[in-house]
Amino acid sequence: MKTVKIAMIGVGDISGIYLKNITETFSEIELIGVCDLIREKAERAKESFNVPKIYDTMHDAFADPMVDIVLNLTRPYEHFEVSKAALEAGKHVYSEKPLAATFEEGKILAEMAQERNLFLGGAPDTFLGAGIQTCRKLIDDGYLGDVVGAAAFMICHGHETWHPDPEFYYKHGGGPMLDMGPYYVTALINLLGGVKGVTGVTKTYFPQRTITSEPKRGTVINVDVPTYITGILDFDSGATATLFTTFDVHYKEQARFEVYGSKGTLIVPDPNHFGGPIKLFRPEDGEYKDMPLLFDYKENSRALGLADMAKALMSGRPARTSHKQTLHVLDVMTAFERSSKAKAYVALETSFTREAPMKNNPIHGQLDS
Repeated sequence: MKTVKIAMIGVGDISGIYLKNITETFSEIELIGVCDLIREKAERAKESFNVPKIYDTMHDAFADPMVDIVLNLTRPYEHFEVSKAALEAGKHVYSEKPLAATFEEGKILAEMAQERNLFLGGAPDTFLGAGIQTCRKLIDDGYLGDVVGAAAFMICHGHETWHPDPEFYYKHGGGPMLDMGPYYVTALINLLGGVKGVTGVTKTYFPQRTITSEPKRGTVINVDVPTYITGILDFDSGATATLFTTFDVHYKEQARFEVYGSKGTLIVPDPNHFGGPIKLFRPEDGEYKDMPLLFDYKENSRALGLADMAKALMSGRPARTSHKQTLHVLDVMTAFERSSKAKAYVALETSFTREAPMKNNPIHGQLDS
C-alpha cells in the first residue's frame, strides 16, 4: 500500500502519542525520520518505535526527497520558523497547535502555502473524533432546532504544579487561550460555523508563578501573556457564544461546554479528548439523556488529522485540518486581546466554511477518500 512519508520535528512530551498512532494505527502514513535539538530524545524514539532515520538538523529532513509532510511538534513560539523553513523547502506541513504565535505569522505561512500549492494545517484534530463528530451530526440533523448560542469554559490554575518544564506556557505563544483555546474554538466552529467578530477582555492576575514540580522546583516565572481571557463570539449564522479560558482560577473538575438550540441543549464533551460523554436535554424528555457515539476514534487518536491530510493529498479532496481552519482559529484567539486593548468589537479578517464531516470506514486507521 502506498504511504505518505512523514518527518517529525520535535520529540517532546506530545510526541509519544503521535509516535504510537503513526506507527501502530494509521496505515496511510509512514514515519521515516525524527529530529530534535536534544539528540537523545530522537534516539529514544528511533529505538522505541523502529524509526528508520535520525536527522541531525531539521534542514536535513526538509532536504530529504522521500519526505512528503513535515510534522512540526516544536514549541508554540517555534512553530512559525520551522513551518516557514519547511514550506520554503517545498514540503507540506502539519503543525501542532497553534498555527503560529501571532496572527501575522499565521497569515505569512498561509500565503506561502497557497503560493506554493502546498498543504498547511494542523492540530487540534480532536474535533475529528467520535465525540465532536457525533455532536455535529446531532446539530446538523436538527435535534437542537435552530442553534442560538453556546458556552465553553476551560478553567484551571496553570501547569507549574505538575509539568516538568512549564515556563513556556507563560511566555510568547503561550497562555490559556493559545494553549487550550484551539480545542474549544475548533470545536465551536465545526459545530456552529465561522465567526465574523469577537469582543474580549483579557487580564493577568498573577504576574509571577513559582514552579513546584520537579526538576525546576522553586524557579520563579515572569508571566508575559494574559492568563484570564473571556470573550463573546459572533457567528456568521447569527449564533452567539461565550468562551472563557484561564490559568488563574482554582477549579475542581472539568467546566462545561454547552450548545443551545430552540429545541434543546447539548452537553458537548471535553474538546481536548476524542470521545464522550454527550448529553442531550429536550423539554419533552424532562431530563438529560446520554447520546451514543456514532463515529470511530473515541480513544486518544492524535495524528488523525495528519492522516486526514495525507489522505487528502493522495485523493485530491480538501484536508479537514487545513490552514483555512487553523488560521481562522488563530484569528479568533488573538482577536480577544486586540478587542481588549481597543475596548471594542473586532471584526475578523478571515472567514471559515466547514469541511465535510467524517465518514465511518469499516477499517479502523483508514480514512475516507
